[in-house]
Amino acid sequence: MRILVVEDEPTLAAQLAEGVREAGYAVDVAHNGLDAHFMGDTEPFDAVVLDLGLPQMDGITMLKKWRDGGRTMPVLILTARDSWHEKVAGIDAGADDYLTKPFHMEELLARLRALIRRAGGHASAELACGPVTLDTRNNRVTVEGRALTLTSHEYRVLAYLMHHAGEVVSRSDLVEHIYAQDFDRDSNTVEVFIGRLRKKLPPGLIETVRGMGYRLVNPQ
Repeated sequence: MRILVVEDEPTLAAQLAEGVREAGYAVDVAHNGLDAHFMGDTEPFDAVVLDLGLPQMDGITMLKKWRDGGRTMPVLILTARDSWHEKVAGIDAGADDYLTKPFHMEELLARLRALIRRAGGHASAELACGPVTLDTRNNRVTVEGRALTLTSHEYRVLAYLMHHAGEVVSRSDLVEHIYAQDFDRDSNTVEVFIGRLRKKLPPGLIETVRGMGYRLVNPQ
């Protein structure tokens, strides 16, 4: 899963990016409204963390432009402690949730997980497909109750497929959602991760849909 962090204060931006990255997400960072608007308009993000007070284009204007342009990714806005009008303006502009500064990273991550779950139509923090369960709270995967050891990229691939279980996911979609923008993207590595996952998961869980991509199914 891929997150865009939009924050103009360098120290906070670095702390946010590090915290979100350590939680297992691919992270891109924008430091002003113009760059953020372009990235959100042209790249597929699973969620956005957005500080409203930005140079070059403020967060409210940018968010309205995204929504007017049909961009539907979940957006979590960061607001000042007593700025209730910012919260109202942000929600009205199309934000999905807000967090008041100062905040704990764990709360931000919990809200991000919830936004991503809801966007995929999932109510629970645990995603299940057949004997496989993925706990989004601690990045833990089990098969029939037994813990599965995965690399960070194997986990990202499986998590994206679990969030879109039953849907055909193209190789290019996987590449765009498991790597940050500045990463050297090689679509062939996705095949490697899929191959490794198939060796670790029950047979038949990951289908290849010829010419289209992959689909996670419940092997009966």
